[in-house]
Amino acid sequence: MATDLTGPAKASRAWTRRHLLDLEHLERWEIEAILDTAASFREVSARSRKKVPALQGKVVVNLFFEPSTRTRTSFSLAAKRLSADTIDFTVSASSMAKGETYIDTARNIEAMGIDIMVVRHQTPGAPHVLARTLNCSVVNAGDGAHEHPTQALLDVFTIRDIKGRIEGLTVALIGDIAHSRVARSNIWALTKLGAHVIVCGPPTLIPRSIAELGVEIAYSLDEILPRCDVLNVLRIQFERQRAGLFPSIQEYFALYGVTEERLKRAKDDVLLLAPGPINRGIELTPGVADGPQSAVLRQVTNGLAVRMAVLYLVSGGAPRPALVH
Repeated sequence: MATDLTGPAKASRAWTRRHLLDLEHLERWEIEAILDTAASFREVSARSRKKVPALQGKVVVNLFFEPSTRTRTSFSLAAKRLSADTIDFTVSASSMAKGETYIDTARNIEAMGIDIMVVRHQTPGAPHVLARTLNCSVVNAGDGAHEHPTQALLDVFTIRDIKGRIEGLTVALIGDIAHSRVARSNIWALTKLGAHVIVCGPPTLIPRSIAELGVEIAYSLDEILPRCDVLNVLRIQFERQRAGLFPSIQEYFALYGVTEERLKRAKDDVLLLAPGPINRGIELTPGVADGPQSAVLRQVTNGLAVRMAVLYLVSGGAPRPALVH
């Protein structure tokens, strides 16, 4: 774990990264710098005029090769809140349909004067390839089952915002760990910030190698519930799975579905997160998703501030102190 930086030592650190490709290679102070900068940007959305000139004159493109609602919209709105010009790239309407390669497409877009490229791709490492190839900044918006850095950052931001800390908390990631880029990014962020992480799900959805990242593996949700401060319920990614990883949806829900009855085993102040999209009746019930412990919509709101912070920092902005910690 990276050294905890506070006071002048932390303040003296300057953000130098031009890209955000993963959380694996970020130090603790860098994660905290993003969170603190996000806190300073969050109040922008509460203003009558919801814009600041931080990226005025910059151009941000969303280069998405997989479907997305929250992430794509959030990045687009974040760029606009920072006064940047934005472009949304649609693969089906591009020259890739005529055989143009991924890298040539990105190079041609960059040649139009792009400053930041936000990339989602089904292939792990695809944003890293562009970061080595292009001159503009690259932000990973999800690459296959590898990482989804900004989703984990907004999850951690929400936990810190509600619980007041990350250090010492027990956080359970529940569900499809094997295919989840959100799980991997959350593990990197949470462990670096001092949380104890439990990954819980069917044995077929938890790779044994995940223990090497410093997490506890559990196969019984009911057994770990009383210990958890936070439950992050991950979507079953049917589109990435081969058949037969669990007997049936009904059996999965019986063992791992988060229900009102099951939550009675948890702490009274347990916090519930879900990165979405939510499969109601599979991962959790509507009553839980919309219940008092749920911060699902707050995650979406906080995601805007986190993505504003990321775009600002990779464009060369200095970390901003949090207005509210």
